[in-house]
Amino acid sequence: MLQARQLTKTYGDYPALQRLDLEVKGGEIYCLLGANGAGKTTTINLFMGFTAPTAGEVLVDGRRVVYSNQATNELLAYIPENLNLYGNLTGRENLQYFAGLSKKRLNGTEADELLRSVGLQAAATSQRIRYYSKGMRQKVGIAIARAKGAGNLLLDEPTSGLDPQASNDFARLLEESRQNGVAVLMATHDLFRAKESGTHIGIMRAGRLVHSLASREITLGELEQLYLATMQMDVHV
Repeated sequence: MLQARQLTKTYGDYPALQRLDLEVKGGEIYCLLGANGAGKTTTINLFMGFTAPTAGEVLVDGRRVVYSNQATNELLAYIPENLNLYGNLTGRENLQYFAGLSKKRLNGTEADELLRSVGLQAAATSQRIRYYSKGMRQKVGIAIARAKGAGNLLLDEPTSGLDPQASNDFARLLEESRQNGVAVLMATHDLFRAKESGTHIGIMRAGRLVHSLASREITLGELEQLYLATMQMDVHV
């Protein structure tokens, strides 16, 4: 479970995040929508312990996240918009290396099976990452997350720049994670993917969570109208 309680982050006089209350349970996919600067990435960074909150707290499976402390990171898997993989290593070697950082040892056969399970073609597992498309890189990221076996998954714009097929493949892998009881928090600009993949949707503006609802409660057209109206709101501190 992922929880934020009155979570606040300021940089000087700039309120990047204001009194956020959020809860994502196992088997849920919570999609955070909002323009650049709305607070989506700040929220992800606070869950990861990359920065310290100004006020409030972040909890992962009931354990408080502490800035720069790696203890709760063992409970999390994180996939950013642009994965920093090693271009001179193969997909298999990257998976083995990053899994090893999580103390998961994979032999070549195990790594290849995991990569194929996320939709990477067999021939690609032995190719160097520098020849991969962005969609292929994201599949390696999902494989790394699966190898870690974490019950919580954080995603920051994971489908940005993906073609429709790759985006659809990514959505399928998200659904498999949800069915396996993983709690997923995804920051995205993609209203369609939020509606289709998310169990819950939040709309942020100026560091505040303005709307939070179950995706089944709204149509895609209604979500678009609500989003556009929210972007025009005057949100006061």
